[in-house]
Amino acid sequence: MSLLDELLKFIGGGNIAGLPPLVVMVIPLILGLIVGFFIKKFLKRALIAGLIIAAVTYFGIFSLSLDELKDIMAQYGPASAHYVVLLVGMLPLSVGLIIGLAIGFLFG
Repeated sequence: MSLLDELLKFIGGGNIAGLPPLVVMVIPLILGLIVGFFIKKFLKRALIAGLIIAAVTYFGIFSLSLDELKDIMAQYGPASAHYVVLLVGMLPLSVGLIIGLAIGFLFG
């Protein structure tokens, strides 16, 4: 119990770089809420764009073959993976971020 008491005393009365620990713990939660909100909006728009492209391709207005898709993925795939790695590297990975992502995604 003494470890739990010390942890609670540090959270209530300590400081990290001059900031209270509660502020430092809330920052990843807020970032998670924002990122989860934007991920949900992006996925909605990507789904709509995919459905429009599928319908336009089905009706023959726009032709798209598997070879063209492979070329597009070969051209833009590594760049998009690079940007995803940069984004994940900048985010503070913690439980607060994961909870914020879930809440932001569900209620965004």
